[in-house]
Amino acid sequence: MLTDEQINNIRSSVNIVDIISDYIPLTKRGKNYFGICPFHPDGDPSFCVSEQKQIYTCFSCKASGNVIHFVMNYENISFKEALKNIADKSGINVDINISTNKVNNKNSELYDIYDIATKFYQNNINTVSGKKAKEYLYERGFTDNVIKDFMIGLSLTNHDLLTKMLVNKHFSNDDMIKSGLVVKNNYGYADIYNNRIMFPIWDITGKVVGFSGRIFNGEDTSQYSKYINTRETPIFKKGELLYNYHRAKNSCRKKNMVIIMEGQLDLIRTCSIGVDNVIATMGTAFTKEHATLVKRLAKEVIICFDGDGAGEKATIACGNELVNLGITPKVVRLEDNLDPDEYIKKYGKDKFISKLDNPINFMDFKLSFYKNGKDLNNNNDVAQYVNTIIDELAKVDDEVLRELTLKKLSVETDLDIDFLRNNLNKKNIKVNNNFKGEIKTIKEDKYELAAKHLIYYMLKDKKVIKEYNSSKVYIPIEKYRILAKEIDCFYVNNGFVNIADLMNSFINDENMIKLIGEIGTLDLKDNYDMSQINDYINVLKQYSVNNEVLSLEKKLKMTVDRGEKLVLAQKLFELKKGQDSVKKER
Repeated sequence: MLTDEQINNIRSSVNIVDIISDYIPLTKRGKNYFGICPFHPDGDPSFCVSEQKQIYTCFSCKASGNVIHFVMNYENISFKEALKNIADKSGINVDINISTNKVNNKNSELYDIYDIATKFYQNNINTVSGKKAKEYLYERGFTDNVIKDFMIGLSLTNHDLLTKMLVNKHFSNDDMIKSGLVVKNNYGYADIYNNRIMFPIWDITGKVVGFSGRIFNGEDTSQYSKYINTRETPIFKKGELLYNYHRAKNSCRKKNMVIIMEGQLDLIRTCSIGVDNVIATMGTAFTKEHATLVKRLAKEVIICFDGDGAGEKATIACGNELVNLGITPKVVRLEDNLDPDEYIKKYGKDKFISKLDNPINFMDFKLSFYKNGKDLNNNNDVAQYVNTIIDELAKVDDEVLRELTLKKLSVETDLDIDFLRNNLNKKNIKVNNNFKGEIKTIKEDKYELAAKHLIYYMLKDKKVIKEYNSSKVYIPIEKYRILAKEIDCFYVNNGFVNIADLMNSFINDENMIKLIGEIGTLDLKDNYDMSQINDYINVLKQYSVNNEVLSLEKKLKMTVDRGEKLVLAQKLFELKKGQDSVKKER
């Protein structure tokens, strides 16, 4: 087991700015770095990284932590795994035991079922019964290595083979049905998938959580669905998952580009020609959650959907979700209504890669999409086309892109560019006027402010910690009181205080980490004097005195004994006198 000192040494062996820059683009502003927050749908750069303090804080969602917390939360891995990740990057050899035991998770049985099912299907495709399925995949250009790498398997024609295996391994009927792989019918329990090529679907950490089963024997697609995807389960939410995400993330970050496709076959075919920075939506609608995941991978995004009309509409929807999060994608369109798999087979690897190397910008694609089917010699069609593009431009913040698009629109429609520009300005004014939101600020009382400011300086200087201790001040707000005691305890144990290392003390307390981040990023002056610290302490002491005054006043009203009244009155007089002297000092 690593000591706190070893953990802190690993943490301090890297620069948080360098590590986070490997995941998201950061821009320096003043002494800090800013970027789009990867932990919530963020349109503006609200994610702040302090190189001086070696912490990050999001001013919107309040996510905060040091470099270890960032890697944990971004990669969705344990503290030990994040620590090992950082140690490896800094070249530190440490013996960290990453437990492979089953996690105590309410869904652990479902993960186990999928692990067994994946191995079962993989074994099937490598038997005599899998010969036709393999031949089908070979014809589609799949190699044995591709089949193995993507863990492709086969469900057999028997209707209960997987079910019997799961029963023998003592899984309950409820868990088998909950997994989405077993169904109850009139005859008992049976497999959902029969005689289909099975494509595992992973979550972002690489655990199999679902399957997409494809027919391959020339079955009538009017009678049988070409694909059957696992229904939604507690561990499988299609709107929150992207196919191949866990495999592609390193390549996407290295190339600073991610390519989005629709289906598994398209993606696998693309990976087979050496393009590995690819993820897929699995044919479902592209969601805000998908866009947030994409934003974590790379700044440059290319949408390469099917070349038919449905693919065009899906491209618009996907692109709009990305734009809403501050990502301006580029688009690759494939002629002849082909999907990427078909295009590569028909035109070859080089021509497809050339397409990826020369995408069009999203606004040019929109011009083409909304112009399609319009007669620009017809006034009604022209008006509809122009109004649609003006609406789209009103959502764009890039002034250069807006101006370039207006020029193209002017040439296409023979409308004066100033007229188009004026219409766009009117649209922007209308959008702004329709915004009814108000920025609400929560007013903090003087005691909360005093506590936060005192703790801010306790995090900076041991002298303030000593002053806090000697004053024996009571902080009335529990979360600040706990934090102040933890800072004092950290100092006693280590002889110094460091905000990034302190955060490691709260690895399982997200609220406390957020609180430290919030206080650590307060806009306060670095320079201070002890009179200022004493002011904060006196304000906090005043709270205790005020409470005691109220308590004595209440007792005084209720007491009938004359002698006791005199004692209480004298105490009350002395307390109020003390209050007045504190006010005069301040």
